[in-house]
Amino acid sequence: MKKIKAAVLSGTDKDFEIKTLQITEELAPHDVRVHMVASGICHTDEAVRNGQGGQFPFPAVLGHEGAGIVTEVGRAVRSTKPGDHVVLCYDYDGYCKNCLNGRPAACVNWNRLNMEGTRIDDSVPFFTEDGTPVKMLFNQSSFASETIVDDRNVTVIDKKIDLRKVGPLGCGFVTGSGTVFNGLKPEVGSSLVIFGTGAVGLGALMAAKITGCSKVICVDIVPKRLELAESLGADFVINSKESDPVAEIRKITDGGANYVIDTTGITPVMQQAFEALASGGVFAPLAVTRHEFKIDHPFADLTSYEKTVKGVLMGEAVPQKAIPELIEFWQAGKFPFDRLEKFYSIEQINEANQASISGEVIKPVLIIDPDYQPV
Repeated sequence: MKKIKAAVLSGTDKDFEIKTLQITEELAPHDVRVHMVASGICHTDEAVRNGQGGQFPFPAVLGHEGAGIVTEVGRAVRSTKPGDHVVLCYDYDGYCKNCLNGRPAACVNWNRLNMEGTRIDDSVPFFTEDGTPVKMLFNQSSFASETIVDDRNVTVIDKKIDLRKVGPLGCGFVTGSGTVFNGLKPEVGSSLVIFGTGAVGLGALMAAKITGCSKVICVDIVPKRLELAESLGADFVINSKESDPVAEIRKITDGGANYVIDTTGITPVMQQAFEALASGGVFAPLAVTRHEFKIDHPFADLTSYEKTVKGVLMGEAVPQKAIPELIEFWQAGKFPFDRLEKFYSIEQINEANQASISGEVIKPVLIIDPDYQPV
């Protein structure tokens, strides 16, 4: 066993603790060993920590927006090699009907592979120094100096890309942008409303501008976030503490929006999001939440008015395709996600997580390897 450093969570509502763990040295055929450089903190990490994401086994190493350098691969791995720079995303089996149809985010084994704390064979790569197994998240656990993932977790990127910046493309930004690009596919000139301007919401905003939506409206209660949304291209912003967002949206769109995204997971807000739809409109609720999904509406909303509620997971993105595309948009100045990031050391993880919870920072990024230098 090799010793590594990781931020370990011992239970629900506990603080992260920096500990020395052991990691297995033997790789399975499709395993990829990754030296972690950086990892974003996502709302899903906090939802697991505070129990809103359901019961999760502990102790655990969380983190699922990792970026790092491949150091070793299993004998069956063909997608990457030692020395490659990679962004980590979710795992999928690759052989179920949905995966074979090009929809890995709808993998029938998605929850088993990503949210139950172990790999598909019930093993884990991490152990405490006394031999206690430590659970995983997203088959990735990027809050560690080293991890072992499946080759389907891995997207290889150009070595000239700063690894400290791109980890969040593996979840928050790919979820927001992918919901627009793949889940909703808004027509050029259509209207799109986003409730909540965190990483997912702002990712959706930037994607909406790329797709040519003519009226992109952001709704939040934090003035600084709304100002940021405007600077990223929002055509209209609404502070829902100061005015009725449904009335304002109907006024701006002449009756209702073609597409609405909710990133808050708050039941009354989701009700407002649905009510803001135009006839024929589509609503995508995205948040990881234990709040009840309950919308009161006349049956005619679904029949005569053909309103749709659409589930979208991970932006319906194929990571190995979507992440390089987002990097290209970023390099072209169309997807400036790094404006939303703030760097912290791994030892500052609790401070960084609190900054995310409070909304002070849109996307905290933990620098796990302080010696890394971009090319």
